[in-house]
Amino acid sequence: MADNLTQEQRRKNMKAIRSQSKLENKVSKRLWKEGYRFRKNDRTLLGKPDISIKKYKIVIFIDSCFWHGCEQHGNMPKSNKEYWGNKIQKNKERDTKVNKYYKEKDWHVKRIWEHEVKENIEKVTEELSAFIDEAKEQRP
Repeated sequence: MADNLTQEQRRKNMKAIRSQSKLENKVSKRLWKEGYRFRKNDRTLLGKPDISIKKYKIVIFIDSCFWHGCEQHGNMPKSNKEYWGNKIQKNKERDTKVNKYYKEKDWHVKRIWEHEVKENIEKVTEELSAFIDEAKEQRP
């Protein structure tokens, strides 16, 4: 499908997209206060995980309900449905490939939905703490 924006408009739109969301920052600040040390959006890792700890082979992704096609909260725009349907489907397929890649390499992968963070950030923080601690214990 042809782009209906000029090159300058597209560039401006793409520059406005943040690499870190407010939700990611909330979660990472809580984990940091708990004493966990990690990298955010590490470009050297496949899929640029939101939180990663290479030493313990841990990657954590915080998935937006819209961009990753949440069954509960992901809404499809009313215009240009074919484009958005394809876009979100490709994102889901990429997520599956990324998960498979890390599992094959014996990494610990955790995905969290945006709505989980919004509904109960304390619960998410506790789950992530338990996930990280369990991964640390399994380290050879």
